[in-house]
Amino acid sequence: MSNSSSITQFLLLAFADRRELQLLHFWLFLGICLAALLANGLIITTIACDHHLHTPMYFFLLNLSLLDLGCISTTVPKSMANSLWNTRAISYHGCAAQLFFFAFFFSAEYFLLTVMSYDRYVAICKPLHYGTLLGSRACVHMAAAAWGSGFLSALLHTANTFSLPLCQGNALDQFFCEIPQILKLSCSHSYLREVVLLLFSCLLAFGCFVFIVVSYVQIFRAVLRIPTEQGWHKAFSTCLPHLAVVSLFVSTGVFTYLKPPSISSPSLDLVVTVLYSVVPPVLNPLIYSMRNKELKQSIKKVIP
Repeated sequence: MSNSSSITQFLLLAFADRRELQLLHFWLFLGICLAALLANGLIITTIACDHHLHTPMYFFLLNLSLLDLGCISTTVPKSMANSLWNTRAISYHGCAAQLFFFAFFFSAEYFLLTVMSYDRYVAICKPLHYGTLLGSRACVHMAAAAWGSGFLSALLHTANTFSLPLCQGNALDQFFCEIPQILKLSCSHSYLREVVLLLFSCLLAFGCFVFIVVSYVQIFRAVLRIPTEQGWHKAFSTCLPHLAVVSLFVSTGVFTYLKPPSISSPSLDLVVTVLYSVVPPVLNPLIYSMRNKELKQSIKKVIP
């Protein structure tokens, strides 16, 4: 038996035991990480340098890219280092920091996606009031609220999780530190405080999801009233990327935490976790740039 005061490190889940597969994992994750850094860095640079893109939609997209960089930089480098050096260890404080930053970036991204749905709603349904409702000050306040809410949520969860006594060893069934894995190591009944906090967070997340759904119901109703096909295409070209990003974010996250125990297995859990924590930061820039002509033209200016 052990407790949290005697635990100095945790053991993360290894992707493979054979040295060849460990190196394959290292190079694969290195490629994914570099792709995410390049794609998101390119979007950030393009939006910052092109004054034509200094609009609310692209301001929120810049924030989304920053959060994506934060998400993938929190989990992937440590996993790569462990595979390269053939170890599973992460220090107690390193685990706490990793859990905090991942919860921070992940929560803030979800709140920001909610704000972005409001931006699309106003742009399509109330275009005459767009400049009033989404002025520069309002955009900064909404983005700050998303970042601040994510920070507060992560701080509460991290402090509460690591205040629990741990008596089930120090091995985690995941390649990075996350709340459910730490709760599995806690003593019986001591985790109930964090469960209550998680339920509150789930209710808040569900409220954001309902807001997004209602926003898009109104958007689609407005788009269907547009008389021209060109108007349809323009409206959908700005809304569908956001809807695709939200769908990817929500579906992978929900499946990770709400899948039936009967289909759960270590390998499936690992694959699903990679899908929701590693894949979105790579795909989000591609999703936004594929159907956005304005953004693609600006990127071509940055890359001669």
